[in-house]
Amino acid sequence: MKTLFILSKSRTNKKGLAPIYCRLTFNKSRKTFTTGLFVQPKYWNSKKQKAFISDDNNYTNNQLSLIKNKINEAFLFLQVNEKSFDVDDIYSQFKGVKRAADRTLLEVFELHNSRMQKLVGKSYVKDTHYKFEVAKRHIANFISKNYKRKDFSLQKLDMKFILDFEYYLKSEENQKQITINKYIQRLRKIIRVAMIEGWLDKDPFMQHKAGKVVRNIVYLNPEELKKLEEYKFAQKRLQQVADMFIFCCYSGLAYQEMVDLRQKHVVRGIDGNLWIEMTRKKTTGKISVPLLKRAEEILLDKYGYEFPSISNQKFNSYLKEIAEIVGLHKRLTHHVARKTFATTVLLSKGVSMDVVSKLLGHSSIRITEKHYGNVVKSIIINELKKI
Repeated sequence: MKTLFILSKSRTNKKGLAPIYCRLTFNKSRKTFTTGLFVQPKYWNSKKQKAFISDDNNYTNNQLSLIKNKINEAFLFLQVNEKSFDVDDIYSQFKGVKRAADRTLLEVFELHNSRMQKLVGKSYVKDTHYKFEVAKRHIANFISKNYKRKDFSLQKLDMKFILDFEYYLKSEENQKQITINKYIQRLRKIIRVAMIEGWLDKDPFMQHKAGKVVRNIVYLNPEELKKLEEYKFAQKRLQQVADMFIFCCYSGLAYQEMVDLRQKHVVRGIDGNLWIEMTRKKTTGKISVPLLKRAEEILLDKYGYEFPSISNQKFNSYLKEIAEIVGLHKRLTHHVARKTFATTVLLSKGVSMDVVSKLLGHSSIRITEKHYGNVVKSIIINELKKI
């Protein structure tokens, strides 16, 4: 390592003083930074790397000596404690700033989540930020339980850490594989942030594969949907929830969009028919869905463009009652209506996967194929049976 003090005469200020810079050279790499010290160019001795001795220059020379000593101490510290380091690490150690090797996993989580929180309502919804906070809490609990420490070094992250975390979620937190995959997906995003910041060189996820999940899509077939539509409930609350559920079976709206739906979202399309046009909160993507006749009858004729207010929890609770009363042997949730729209109303009628993806407001057709690929196969098999 070499330390060189350089006088920048080209930056002499109005008082006739020029700034002194320090240049570190290590393994053919350089790092130049300002010392915050100034001297008149005529008093600078470049050979001795200091100012000519005078009452005014004694302080400057003492500070330069202190800087050089601190740099040497930083270099010696890294030689003793680190297997490898570069000129930036020497500078960071000298300045007392955290080096890349000292960064921790929860520190990156905190950075990512705080940035995301500031973008809630702009690029993200509140629920997405909350999910990353939950992921951070699970990671913190895992580190505390498995490693008996408060945080974990980024440089020590490896495949074993990831696999142990998956095992922890399954054995200690009793999470299903689909949920575990979501937590691992969020952890992977945090690792990408660390790599972008230059705090991590090697991706520990390089050879990782997500656990397989058998997706059984729950939806109402034509007979079950008809059975629900024809049933008249004695209780008003159940009839309202049934109407809203059926409406979503013919529109594909997610719960939040159903709740937010207003008259301004129903517009006349270029085909002359009514369409629902709004922004999906989950992805901030545009939704453009034709208002099918059955959905139009419920929304316009029965509820005047706006459904009664109800929480998602109560909605799903009432659906359980509805399923028992009607005799539907399936676990109904609001999301089943969205699945029914995609399968019974669209795919089974020959609508292409690409169109279904757009009507559902998915950000990518791969998401649609991932969810409904097996459904399409079963439809094809049923059609072939007729032959």
